[in-house]
Amino acid sequence: MTGVAFSQTTLDVVRLNLARTSMQDVDGDFEETDISNVNLEILYPTPLSSKTTLVTGLTVENTQIDNLFSLQGANFPNIFNSLEDDRLLMTRLNLGVKMKHSRKWTGNYVLLPKFASNFDGDLDNAFQFGAIAFMEMKKNSRRVYRFGMYSSTEEFGQIITPLVGVYYRTKNRKFTLDALLPIKMEANYYFSKKFALGADLRTSVKSYFLNGYSQDLYAQEESIRFGLYASYGLFKNQVLARIKAGFDTTDYGVYNTGDKVGAQVLTFQVSGDDRNRLNAEFDSSFFVGLDLIYRVGL
Repeated sequence: MTGVAFSQTTLDVVRLNLARTSMQDVDGDFEETDISNVNLEILYPTPLSSKTTLVTGLTVENTQIDNLFSLQGANFPNIFNSLEDDRLLMTRLNLGVKMKHSRKWTGNYVLLPKFASNFDGDLDNAFQFGAIAFMEMKKNSRRVYRFGMYSSTEEFGQIITPLVGVYYRTKNRKFTLDALLPIKMEANYYFSKKFALGADLRTSVKSYFLNGYSQDLYAQEESIRFGLYASYGLFKNQVLARIKAGFDTTDYGVYNTGDKVGAQVLTFQVSGDDRNRLNAEFDSSFFVGLDLIYRVGL
């Protein structure tokens, strides 16, 4: 699950996130797996009136994994053609609108159609559709509360995620908290107009259809990445460069396409999970990353 979220006063028009980590399976039976992730999001705001802003854009995420298909022992020796590098690629349209309903209430509504696959064949089974909607209640110019819902069709079933968050900025503008949990959280403190230290949290629950193997499979990603960063502003602080390091709990489970869990709320399966996992569970690890952000005011 990734989210398109508007902050109180700004919009990240271009956001490039680079991250790299090495993980082992939880039992330590296989060699370390190198994982690199590139996420590019482009959003374009178009004011339609004093109360309505149209926001359209594109998100592309590429995850390169050198050993996604580590087997649990030799229980499934004929499923995978090889243990070569593989990629998980997601391309998504972001079609949203921000509407001011009253002095206190603003709505954010975004449609998220996407293709998620290893793109090694046809994409008939790779299409998924999601949407996010949340309301913002403006307490004052420095504090906003958020409530909403995210949902998406995935290879494992339907994911439903309640959302709650807050935007808060101190009077001196040095400290800012911008959160829409569980999708994202970001907090930073500016020591000068250009330099800040901060922390962020990004979560993702999504799936990828896998082509090119002896039977149809999918990978389910469940990710929590918590990072600390140093940020420096360029070009009048419209461009932010962040060096980041943190903790990554991402797991990539591989399943047969027919194995479903039905509805899933956050990471909890409503009807339980009796699927037969085909690869080893990934262990958590540290990661390093770089973020480049182009930000404009709303």
